[in-house]
Amino acid sequence: MCLACLNHSEKLQYKFEGEKYLNSMTSQLVDLINKKPISDADLAATSHFVLDTVACVIGGQNSIPGKILKDWFDVADRGIGSDAFLASGLAHILEIDDLHRDSVLHPGCVVIPLAWHLSAQLGKSGRDFLEAVLYGYEAATRIGMAVGPAHYKVWHNTSTCGPFGAAMAASKLLNLSHQQTVWALGNAGTQSCGLWQFLPDEAMSKHLHTARAAEAGYTAATLASRGFTGAESILEGKQGFFRALCPDATPEVVLANPDMPWQLNQTSIKPWPCCRHTHPTIDAALELHSSIDSQMDYHIEIETFQAALDVCNRPSPKTAYTAKFSLQHCVNVALTNGAVDFGSFDESNRNQLSKNASKTSVIATSEFNNAYPERWGATVRVTSSKGDVITAIRKDCKGDPQSCLTPKEIETKAKMVMSNAEESHDPENLIKQILMLSELDTMPAFPLSS
Repeated sequence: MCLACLNHSEKLQYKFEGEKYLNSMTSQLVDLINKKPISDADLAATSHFVLDTVACVIGGQNSIPGKILKDWFDVADRGIGSDAFLASGLAHILEIDDLHRDSVLHPGCVVIPLAWHLSAQLGKSGRDFLEAVLYGYEAATRIGMAVGPAHYKVWHNTSTCGPFGAAMAASKLLNLSHQQTVWALGNAGTQSCGLWQFLPDEAMSKHLHTARAAEAGYTAATLASRGFTGAESILEGKQGFFRALCPDATPEVVLANPDMPWQLNQTSIKPWPCCRHTHPTIDAALELHSSIDSQMDYHIEIETFQAALDVCNRPSPKTAYTAKFSLQHCVNVALTNGAVDFGSFDESNRNQLSKNASKTSVIATSEFNNAYPERWGATVRVTSSKGDVITAIRKDCKGDPQSCLTPKEIETKAKMVMSNAEESHDPENLIKQILMLSELDTMPAFPLSS
């Protein structure tokens, strides 16, 4: 049965044979991914996302949560699972790792560290590794696109859908059979978790989300390789993922448009180290920076989509981390400083700009709501005390497929992010090595000192 042909009322109803569904959605997803052709251009694009993620891992070490994770790792039992746990946790700390818009999911921080560690352990080639990354992105984002907006209000999509991507990448590298891969995804799905409560409580749990997602995928795939079965209908089952966690799911999206380009090519690379929902407002505010008279009073109006308000409507952030989830702070930093970098969220900037919180209003408009999540847009409007108005509008985020970073910009970003680490690295050689991965016969060790 083609899921795209099911109407809304039928989309969660499937034909039973005893206690099992016929032709489960997970089985069809595995088929879809296995049949997709991989071009040299796909591999080249993948290498840029690998570079971006590895830079985030390296840069993430020099942070309070990063140091805690590394200290924990130094006394933990070692193995691929804990290696991936550490690297995936570090990759998300700086809030500058990649994001897939339509699923509101960060695939790189979950899929890439595990795939690299496992490839190195198994003696896989660079091409094997890059292909596994494509597989992982595809599984995680296709499921993520189907969860619905109600899921995102409570659950962190990267944490709930990430295990599917990690399991798919690991299954590819382990050469699992079709049945074993379905089991791996089933056991990945039953480990889905990750709640947004960390944000209002200003906790570090978000980094645990990505770490556990990678570890869960590894556990699921390696157990499946030994015959450990998983729920074949984990997605559409009456007690499965969509029914349990997704009140307004659109399951048919998982298998829609099988011939479209790999979802990795629909993924965005972030230029600024803060929540992606703030990025269209930052880009618009940066355009206005040179026209602002810092000595004059002005009022700032931000128009964007509702999801951005749900996560980032924080007029007075009290920590550097919550400032990264503040539309108000991010726009004021961009307007005032003309740049957004790692120092933009520190105490001095927060204190300096806190006076502007009362002068900044944020609303969601139908224009941007209707375009989301396919397009993440915003308007920033500044009105001076004299009544002069300047406006900047963004229909997309910088770094999105419609406004993608160039290879040179990606390399420049990687150097900047890696410079955040305390330990010295050789970014030029590492960048060269990563961009040549498709030609390597054997994957090297992951470039993270421990």
